[in-house]
Formats: sequence, C-alpha cells, structure tokens
Amino acid sequence: MRLWTGLGNPEPGMSRHRHNIGFMAVDEIARRHGFSPWRKRFRGETSEGVIGGQKILLLKPMTYMNLSGDSVQQAAQFFRIAQDDITVFHDELDLAFGKLRIKRGGGAAGHNGLRSMDKCLPGPDYWRVRMGIGHPGHKDRVTGHVLGNFAKAEEPELERWLVAIADAAPLLAKKEHEAFMTKVALLAACCLRGLRLSGFSGPVG
Repeated sequence: MRLWTGLGNPEPGMSRHRHNIGFMAVDEIARRHGFSPWRKRFRGETSEGVIGGQKILLLKPMTYMNLSGDSVQQAAQFFRIAQDDITVFHDELDLAFGKLRIKRGGGAAGHNGLRSMDKCLPGPDYWRVRMGIGHPGHKDRVTGHVLGNFAKAEEPELERWLVAIADAAPLLAKKEHEAFMTKVALLAACCLRGLRLSGFSGPVG
C-alpha cells in the first residue's frame, strides 16, 4: 500500500487557501479515480482506491498544519508503510504558481507541515510533491499570501492543474516521477490551449 498525504488546515473557511493546495490535490485524485468516501480515522480523513495497479490510501490530516505528522505517523504505523511509499502533496513558496517538482527527503524549509512530519516519522526520506504557489516578494507578506485564497485570475489554471495531477497519478503510483512531472505539465498546457481555442475569454493565469 502507498500512503499519499495532502497537507492543509481543516477549517471550512480555509479550504481555498494556498496553504491547502495539498488537500485540493488529493480531493481531485479521489474524485477522478473513484475512491471510497472519505472517513474519519488516524486524526484525519482517509479514502482508499487503486491507481496504476497500486493500492493507495489518501490522507488529509485534520490536526491543523503544525501537527500533520501525528496523523501521518498513525496511518503509516497501522499499515506498516515504509517511508519510500509515503508521498506528501504540499504548497511550495519557492516555486512559481503552477510549477511542480518531486523530490525525496530534504529540509522543511520553514513549512510547518513538513517539519511535523520530519519529527513524527523516522526521518525526512519520504517523497514530496512540491506544488508552487509563488512568493509574494517580501517575507513580511508571506503569511498573508499562504493563508489567503487563490486570486480569481489563478482559479482556471489551478483547476486544470489539479485535473492534470489526478490524470497523471498512475505514473506517480508506479514511481515514475520524471514521467509524472512531464505529463502534468503537458496536460495542463493542453488544457490551456483548449480554453483558448474554444474562445474562453476569462483569465487563464
């Protein structure tokens, strides 16, 4: 079994915050791949399904970001999931909005959800899907940026990005990380071209 965790905060009013993009990603994966209904367990919410021939447990910690590791550790311990089979989807200030990178291990870089996971798991050697939200330009604006909703002009790009991630998920399940990143970029770009060709005149990011 693979454990895919999306990071975010549980308050309904925070659901569209940039900090909650991890929740958005796993929600879209569950929807697109016909996963089971979400249920409360491991101090979070879980949904199960199969992608690319692999059984996947999706997890959204309901502990607030700072204690995300408690929920992840409980799920990983219960199912005896190795760190190499844990993937976390999270927001990344150091990547431009719409850019995605994957890496294994590394530091928390000030991200409280990752810091909590590093503390609760045997170490930091799990996989990270780093989802760029862009940097506001000055450190004094970071909190408001992270804990703010995506701009209306960003919403169309955000939605096609999430769909692309869900559609490319079978490659991620097979740990074909480079292929996954490439397919996400291609699918998102194709969707953008489709919007333009169809005469969509609204903001596209």
